[in-house]
Amino acid sequence: MIKKLTVFLLICNCSLIYAQTIKTDVLVIGGSASGVAAALQSARSKVKTILAVKDTAFGGFTGSGMVTIEANRNISSGIWGEFRKQVRDLYRNTPGYDTAYNAALRFESNKTTSILKNLADTTKNLTVHINAVFTAIKKDGDKWEVSFAEGGGQTIKIVARVVVDDTENGDAVQKAGAQFTTGLDNMKDNSQFKTYRTSIASGEALPGQQYNDANGPKGNYPPYPSYSIPMNSVLVNGADNLLVTEKALAGNKDIQYLALQLTLGQGVGAMAAYCAFFKTTTKNLKVRIIQGELLDFKADLLPFTDIPQKDRDWRAIQQVCETGLLRGVQQGTGNNTQFMFKPDSLVSTAEVQPVLTEIYTRAFLWFGKEKPGEKFTLGNLLSFISDYTLTDPIVLKARIQKEWKALYKFEPYFDLNRAVTRREFAVLANKFLNPFARTVDLNGAMVN
Repeated sequence: MIKKLTVFLLICNCSLIYAQTIKTDVLVIGGSASGVAAALQSARSKVKTILAVKDTAFGGFTGSGMVTIEANRNISSGIWGEFRKQVRDLYRNTPGYDTAYNAALRFESNKTTSILKNLADTTKNLTVHINAVFTAIKKDGDKWEVSFAEGGGQTIKIVARVVVDDTENGDAVQKAGAQFTTGLDNMKDNSQFKTYRTSIASGEALPGQQYNDANGPKGNYPPYPSYSIPMNSVLVNGADNLLVTEKALAGNKDIQYLALQLTLGQGVGAMAAYCAFFKTTTKNLKVRIIQGELLDFKADLLPFTDIPQKDRDWRAIQQVCETGLLRGVQQGTGNNTQFMFKPDSLVSTAEVQPVLTEIYTRAFLWFGKEKPGEKFTLGNLLSFISDYTLTDPIVLKARIQKEWKALYKFEPYFDLNRAVTRREFAVLANKFLNPFARTVDLNGAMVN
């Protein structure tokens, strides 16, 4: 009897060693910087997340020499901003170290691993499995079953609603029998598309790209070399709830791509968390809900260098410009590229009329009746708001005039006959017209 019991216990023990099954909401396969960021954002969005990495080199960068990152020096979006702050706090007391907002970021490359690991270790809802080598993936109903080989011959199976493939070559996508076809390419002419409206990450320029590149596309928005990463660039054909990070980026990445990786990963993490939280699939993504989550976590949708996140109107400007109502402009020479909002510039009727007409069904009637001039005045804006919200124009004027400096802290004087500034337009349109609430599809088209 004792002998039989011993054999039974040995069998049970072996089954635990060789067939351990773990359930989670989101699984991230791979430990590059973008994979870590995806796992961080997914967990912060309050879904159970597992990050499975094959070694201890979080971020994928090794070595101990000093590196300098020039790319995206003028923005501090989301997790990239957190990373920048931790680096500068680490070196703040180092003689000669430049901690200015727009300074290049200098640090020892092995600090990448320690900083990202610290962020992972201090994030709720996130579990990290180290030395987990991906071996297989298959779909079982609405879940993915993913197998890993760990040390000592142990095999684990992780069951997840959403999987993020963070491998360089899209290993999980290939083994799932799916196909990856898009990715980020800001050298490609996107002038006929409005996919910037679905942005999940953005930046000033990809490493090595210059403002005066004669081969750069002329009609892109954001203007080349600035970029935004649309949602469809991380989706996979033929497989629901399977997303990619590293595969969406060009090969041969070095540490100059760190900002791009962290911002991309954060965007993918928000998409994965959305599907897990709402128990839906990547076929049913709600663009504005996901973008709203990213904005909650201080991630830029468009890389305006003159509207830092400490600006009181940062979110309003991000939201309104993401609809295309107001567009940024590119300035720079060589490597010094800046994508700017220019908050004090004046709004022209020509730039806002097409999108107002696209978003609001009655807008063409208002333009036909009011016939605004070349410059869109504050009076024009209040008139449009009154017409759309069915608010008495006298009541609306009195309210905004009262709140002009006290609430909005606008510097120019209140005058209905004056051309409205881009900051004023963005703030008031965001509050009263709320164009960001209008649904858009994955191509950026408005859905009425």
